[in-house]
Amino acid sequence: MSNLRVLVVGASIAGPSTAYWLAKAGAKVTVIERFPELRKGGQAIDIRTVGVTTMRKMGDMEAQVQANKAPIEGLAFVRENGRPYGVIGSTGDSDQQSLLSEYEIFRGDLSRILYDKTNDNPNISYVFGEQIASLQHDEKNNGPIKVGFANRLPPAEYDLVVACDGATSRTRALGLGIGLRDHTRRLNIWAAYFSTKHDYVDGSKIGHAYNAAPGKVVAVQTAPEHEGGNRVVVMRMFPRDGKDHTLPFRDAQQAGDEVLKKHVREELDGMGWIVPQLMREDMDAADDFYASEWIQVNPPTLSKGRFTMVGDAGYGGAPGAGTSLALAGGYVLAGELSQSRGDVAAGLKAYEDRIRPIFEDMHKLPPGGVSFMAPQTKWGLALRNFFFAFLARSGLITFMQKVWGRFEGAFASSDKYPLPDYKFDGRL
Repeated sequence: MSNLRVLVVGASIAGPSTAYWLAKAGAKVTVIERFPELRKGGQAIDIRTVGVTTMRKMGDMEAQVQANKAPIEGLAFVRENGRPYGVIGSTGDSDQQSLLSEYEIFRGDLSRILYDKTNDNPNISYVFGEQIASLQHDEKNNGPIKVGFANRLPPAEYDLVVACDGATSRTRALGLGIGLRDHTRRLNIWAAYFSTKHDYVDGSKIGHAYNAAPGKVVAVQTAPEHEGGNRVVVMRMFPRDGKDHTLPFRDAQQAGDEVLKKHVREELDGMGWIVPQLMREDMDAADDFYASEWIQVNPPTLSKGRFTMVGDAGYGGAPGAGTSLALAGGYVLAGELSQSRGDVAAGLKAYEDRIRPIFEDMHKLPPGGVSFMAPQTKWGLALRNFFFAFLARSGLITFMQKVWGRFEGAFASSDKYPLPDYKFDGRL
């Protein structure tokens, strides 16, 4: 099929990277984004495993990522008084990474790099402030999809629609004909992100993390774009006991930012260190505050007719590996479509056959990972702190990271999930 017409929904990481590979394969790609401009904020994210493999196939992208890495060289776990009891650094090995990635970069910076790599491509066009209002498959699910838009774009037909709009994707619901939370699984975790005007780490390139029971985490790191300020991540991790512990969070989220901030403050009440000031002054004043629940997405199929999904929209919830899967998914999708030579259905099946074993493997958590990061009891937290301090001071933390690397997930070595070396000839 010549000049496959593709609509990509979402202009964050999965969207531009998918557009990059589809255009390289010869498709004509339109990327729509519901926000009026490219989102520049966000927390630090990691590129690991298949993400590293894919990044190295994208020209000078690895060099650009290295040049824009987040200014963090280690992570210090601190006590209530702010004194560190253990510090970890990176492994120095991009193919076997630790809790601290060799490629840690702010989400907005990675989005900008990918946007800049694709914006001037004549086969890629971006439309901001637009979203899908309706999506209609053809009667036999093997022809173009009719798409209606909410704002200024006229209705149009596309040979393929790709959802890249996150774990709570509206496009997934439209494309598969399901509910917004169908085929998702609660991890009983939520997180909030914002920037501060105060510098709580004195310009240090060592991030600071503080825990309190039950399951509370606050992490602070230098933010170069906010002179004299920091970026903050607040997390609340609940037991995975079958109960819906994040329902109050979702209710607050529906009520708006002010109610949501109140909920966050209440959940972190009683924490020490700098948390009272963060909650009282910085969070309320932040203009980049946002929060989200962590969920896993695993639909029975990634495609229906000429509709498919890449990244969090199709397989979100692999802790520490979401960015990597977003990068790799677009590469595999374009590669398999290119090999199918016009048979879109065959290409989509091959894409799913290739990517599903990888993301299902990455959905698995390292043994004790969540309970180690956020113990639920004061006794468990004290034991974790003692154990971590011993590992950090003795150097055994490096060994433990290699042990974790033997299991599935973000800690696995990059060669655990080999990807084909697709040949793109621009004739899709």
